Amino acid sequence: MRRLVDTDARALALLGSDAAWIHASWGGATGISGSGHAWGAFLKGRLLAVACTYFLGSRYEDLAVVTAPGHRREQLALSCVVALCADVEARGRKASWTCSRHNRASRLLAWNAGFRLEREYVHYATGSMSTGSLTGSRLVA
Repeated sequence: MRRLVDTDARALALLGSDAAWIHASWGGATGISGSGHAWGAFLKGRLLAVACTYFLGSRYEDLAVVTAPGHRREQLALSCVVALCADVEARGRKASWTCSRHNRASRLLAWNAGFRLEREYVHYATGSMSTGSLTGSRLVA
C-alpha cells in the first residue's frame, strides 16, 4: 500500500479499459500517477486497487476507487481510501464520497472508511442518451 508515483502510470493503465474512468478526470494514467492524489495496493508489482481524488475543489476532494475484478472484497479498496483520506485531511481539505443510492458496495465501502451520509440527491440530465456509447459493467453487491 503506497502513494502512486510517476512510474506507476503503466501499472494503472494495466487495470484495463473498464477502469480507465478512474483516471479520466486527470487526463489519463500519467496525469494521476504523479499527482500525489492517488494511493494503490500492489502485489508483486501489480496494481490491484487504486483510490484517487476524482474531483478536486477548493474545500473538498471527491474520492473514487476501483479494484481489479479478481481482488474485490479483500479490503484493498478500503485501505487505499483510508490512506487517501489522511492525505486529503493533511492538505486542509475535506474528503467527500458520491455514489448512487443503489450502489450498495460503494455505500458500504464509504461507511467502513468513515464517511457518513450527509444528504441524498437527485441527478438530472438533458438530451437523449445513446446506449451504444455506454461502457463498463454493473457492480453486484
